[in-house]
Amino acid sequence: MQNNKVLSKNIKNYIVVGISLLLYILIGYFTERSQFIGFITLYFIAFLAFIFLYLNNKNDTNFKLLINISILFKLVLLFSIPNLSNDFYRFIWDGRMILLGYNPFLYLPNEIINTEIFSKLGADAMELYNGQGSLSPGNYTCYPPLNQFFFLISVLIFPESIFGSIVVLRILMILADIGTIHFGRKILRKLNLPQSNILLYALNPFIIIELTVNLHFEGITIFFLIIAIYFILKNNLLKSAIWLSLSISIKLIPLIILPVFLRKLGQRGILKYSLIVLLITVILFLPFLSPELITNFISSIDLYFRKFEFNASIYYIIRWIGYQTIGWNIIEKVGTLLGLTVFFIVIMLSIIRKNELPKRMMETMLFAVVIYYFLSTTVHPWYIAVPLILSVFTRYRFMIVWSFTIMLSYFAYGNDSFQENYWLVFIEYTAVIGFLIFEVFKSKSQPIKSQPNRLSST
Repeated sequence: MQNNKVLSKNIKNYIVVGISLLLYILIGYFTERSQFIGFITLYFIAFLAFIFLYLNNKNDTNFKLLINISILFKLVLLFSIPNLSNDFYRFIWDGRMILLGYNPFLYLPNEIINTEIFSKLGADAMELYNGQGSLSPGNYTCYPPLNQFFFLISVLIFPESIFGSIVVLRILMILADIGTIHFGRKILRKLNLPQSNILLYALNPFIIIELTVNLHFEGITIFFLIIAIYFILKNNLLKSAIWLSLSISIKLIPLIILPVFLRKLGQRGILKYSLIVLLITVILFLPFLSPELITNFISSIDLYFRKFEFNASIYYIIRWIGYQTIGWNIIEKVGTLLGLTVFFIVIMLSIIRKNELPKRMMETMLFAVVIYYFLSTTVHPWYIAVPLILSVFTRYRFMIVWSFTIMLSYFAYGNDSFQENYWLVFIEYTAVIGFLIFEVFKSKSQPIKSQPNRLSST
């Protein structure tokens, strides 16, 4: 009888895995981002399959097999060209600029299209330029130095092939994902949490699509960040700071969690840690350093806070109030103010919460990043990959809800005017915030019990 149950369970697993495999092939190879209804339907089914596989296998040894299956899903997508995002064109553009000896932080694609530099970028240079769309060519690159290193690797191996560079970038992304799973399981063991929690990241179709298919470098950011967290839990300040520096040099978002280490490291410890992070980050910028770099990089960040708007929550409410009261968009003032508000909230969370407790520290990191995105003017789907992985190491599951609902934002890609559907935005954030409130109230009856794990500052 028991053998029959196991057989039946395995058959269901194989069927769902097979369906998932087909869905990822359809999404990765045959779905355009303009096909919103088709895409969201396929994603909905893939997400149901993910939930089934997780719930059906989280309490037994099958989760190890499912980790390997999650890697298989990504390997099947190895040769797909990203159809849901065009960011990879700028990645390859920057890489080729470096290969030619030009600093990508100093040149706008719009400025060099009719110059000798453009002719050196290759026979497919116009494809690279047009593929970036209308926005990217008019802005300086916003990708930090270590990001640029990976772009360079892709074009060193395939200097004249966009497709070849895509495959290289995807291999790097899959390798980083394997590393994240490996160190993620180590962290879960250290926190005495089920190792199967890592399936919430590894099997999640959001991760497979946004990181593997679309090649967003949050995947490599996460890999370095998870190693940094692992070493800080092991009380190895130096190694943790090195890896956090690497993470920041891919995407700046890990900077937000730096103050959270205050109560674990102590005042002297956090000072040492921050100085190491700062020093290594500066060293990584040195190959590109120039007065113009600082100006151009800051201008790119300023654009994010004061110009760009997409899939926001609290900001959209504030913007609506602004229109009703003074009659125009107040993003230039509010964007900066919201950034300062996030900084203040994160500092307060770092001081008042008992972050010397490892599990509490992980929760504070999660909330710090989530608050940042709740107050942001722009939240592209792939942005939430970082809080999603952090949630794996906590008791909160609202990020799983968000990893589903945030894909509703792809509606904007389904029309030529890039117009958002605010009802879909409302549904997205109502579901996420509602589930978050439910979990917060539920957690009050389940206090964290853990011994402090403070790193000596001597």
